[in-house]
Formats: sequence, C-alpha cells, structure tokens
Amino acid sequence: MAQLSVENVTLSFGGINALNGVDVVVEPGELVSVIGPNGAGKTSLLNCISGFYHPTHGRITFEGHDLTHASPHTITGYGVARAFQNIELFGGVSVLENLMLARHTYLKYSIGAASVFYGSARRVEVENRRVVEDVIDFMELEPYRKALVGNLPYGVRKRVEVARALSLEPKLLLLDEPMAGMTLEEKEDMVRFILDILAERGTTVILIEHDLGVVMDISDRVYVLDFGMVIATGKPEDVAENPAVIEAYVGGAG
Repeated sequence: MAQLSVENVTLSFGGINALNGVDVVVEPGELVSVIGPNGAGKTSLLNCISGFYHPTHGRITFEGHDLTHASPHTITGYGVARAFQNIELFGGVSVLENLMLARHTYLKYSIGAASVFYGSARRVEVENRRVVEDVIDFMELEPYRKALVGNLPYGVRKRVEVARALSLEPKLLLLDEPMAGMTLEEKEDMVRFILDILAERGTTVILIEHDLGVVMDISDRVYVLDFGMVIATGKPEDVAENPAVIEAYVGGAG
C-alpha cells in the first residue's frame, strides 16, 4: 500500500486551477521529486498535503488517514512535517529554541506540572530535549546551537529550517526548495543531509527543487507538473527524455 496517495486533486482559486486532477503516489522510504516551471503548482501541491490549503476536489490519504480536509496540526500528528521555501524561523531566538518550539505538539502535561517543572513536565521536557539534541548533531549544527537564528548565514538558516521539520520525527518530510539560493558547497552538504535522512532515519521525502542535476542524481521517481497538471512521471532518466517535459522547460522549436 502507498504511504501517500494524492487522487485527482484539483485546487481552484476563483476561476483559476492551481492544480488540475493531480495524481501522486509515494511509497515508504522513497525520495520523490516534484519539478516543473515556475507557477506549475508544485508548492500548491505541498500546501494541500500539509493542510495549508484544502483541495477543491479529490482526496489525499497518508497511511490510511484522510488528509483532504484535515488541519495542519492534525496532519503533523500523523507524521508529516514540512520545511518551507521561504525560511519560517524565529530570528530572535536560538537554533536550540527554534527546534524546541517545533516540539510543542508533544508537550503534554498539566499547567500545575509545568509551573513547578516536576514529574511529568520534567520527563517530557528531557525527552524533547534529547530528540532536539540528536537532530542538532545529525544536521551538524553544534557550532550554532545557541546562536540567534537571525544572525546566521543564509545557508545555515536553510539547514535549521530542515532541522526544525526533522525535530517532529516525521514519517514523511516535505522539502520545498531546500537548496534555493545556496552556494555549490552548501548544496552538496544539503544533498548529503537529505540522503542521510533517507538512509539513516528511514524518512520518506518529497522534494521540490529547481536544480535538475540534483533531482536526476538523487530521486527514486520524479513527477513533472505544468499548468497544474502532471505531464510526466517515472524514473529520472525516463523523465529527462520525455518530449512533454522538454517542451515545458525549453518550449517548442517553432
């Protein structure tokens, strides 16, 4: 059974379809990339999966849970986390605090226990801190753990964005252009982290990325969107030779 199934999803804004009858299937442990020209509907697809938008038509399921009209909080509880294209971090607090804030959904103790920081509150806090410290180590953020996020270089902040999503211990990680604006060296590091997330954590990844070289190198399968529709899907080498994909990216000869 597929881990994630997007079935005939349409997303409309007024008379405009951002997505039009989109079907996507993702198996556990896969790295599936979604590519396409600007405005093709890639981020809209992630918005529907993560609950930021609700499809006008169609159905989205994840491990048997219906995500179609679920709230982002509920979807996070099912094991779906997202790193945003535009960095959505708290710049005035540290890396450690940003990652701990991501764990708020797991902070389940009473106001009384929190006020004295004893018993269940202490146990839950210690466990959440353990998870966050593991992610900091995994993403090689130790030198920055107490630094204010707003003072960090752009490439490091992008890494913190991914780390915050990982702090939720997701089964499915949605990455929206995690390498946008990075130097070549920073991109190589991010690719390494993504492959480690797959190999060491067993996390399924859906990746939106404009660097087609990266997509073709690391993806198990690729979906190509254009004008809100899937125009091709398959292994990277097959998609790269698809005439419809070439047409979408470079236009026709005439």
